[in-house]
Amino acid sequence: MTRWLGQHWHAMLQALRNTTSAPISFLLNALVISVAFTLPLMGLTALENLRPISAKMVTEPEISLFMNMTVSRDAALALRAEIQHVVEGVAPGVMQRGNRSSQGVGKIVFKPREAAFAELKQRAGMTDALSVLSDNPLPDGYVITLPPFASTAASVEINALASQLRGLKGVDHVQVDSSWIQRLAALSHLLEVVLVLLGAMLGVVVITVVFNTIRLQVLTQREEIAVSQLVGATNGYIVRPFYYAGALLGTTAAAMSLGTVAALLYPINTAVADFAHLYASDFVLVPLDGFATGFLLVLGALLGFSGALLSVSRHLSSRIA
Repeated sequence: MTRWLGQHWHAMLQALRNTTSAPISFLLNALVISVAFTLPLMGLTALENLRPISAKMVTEPEISLFMNMTVSRDAALALRAEIQHVVEGVAPGVMQRGNRSSQGVGKIVFKPREAAFAELKQRAGMTDALSVLSDNPLPDGYVITLPPFASTAASVEINALASQLRGLKGVDHVQVDSSWIQRLAALSHLLEVVLVLLGAMLGVVVITVVFNTIRLQVLTQREEIAVSQLVGATNGYIVRPFYYAGALLGTTAAAMSLGTVAALLYPINTAVADFAHLYASDFVLVPLDGFATGFLLVLGALLGFSGALLSVSRHLSSRIA
């Protein structure tokens, strides 16, 4: 075990010596790779900052149902049974799995026109405007609150439920009050897919740059490799420093991209703060947490190692065979 650790320690030192022998070339290659890291990292930072905000928002779809003004109070109250039947037929497809037993299939609350008018009067700036009205212009209605939806696919079920409710006798208008939440969830999912695809494509760029960098190192050290073979160096001894050089290049590039994103957040937050102030919010973008930072560094090392492995397999296998 001690011998194995000593071999890897020697390979790491050799990789560092090779790096310090041409620092400008190493830093330029790391800079190119860091640019490939920065774009998806910036998107990931924005997405992770927006995720807690969306999680705090109410995700229980609400459907407001308004009766026709000609419908009597008794007829409006009698419609509750039909609404319950429609909701029970559609709502289970909307809710999160496992919530059915605890939350049922939704909550249906009758809203008399007098209560709705009183609530409207309590809103700021509405008292004087409504005082000129001689009669209550609001109809009776229902507020239907469904359990939280688990995915964007639930929006289809919600729209289907709203369509069935519109077909009930005496119903004048049906409004889905949480459509914007569905759009937000769909947009968030779209951003996640785009980031994954973008990260995959730029990962190929990282591997390509490391591949070419290690290839140049192999060509530069071909005489040293030949001498090592003559004195009995094993294949693992020869290739191991190149693997560490690739991992070091990827880790350095990931660290540079983290620093770049942290620096870019300052001017971006200036604009974000001005925008958030309009909505009485102190929202600002913050860097990724320690776990995400560590994951990115490990990912950079793995991509660098992968590029070095491919390069060694392609350009060095014939020399050490």
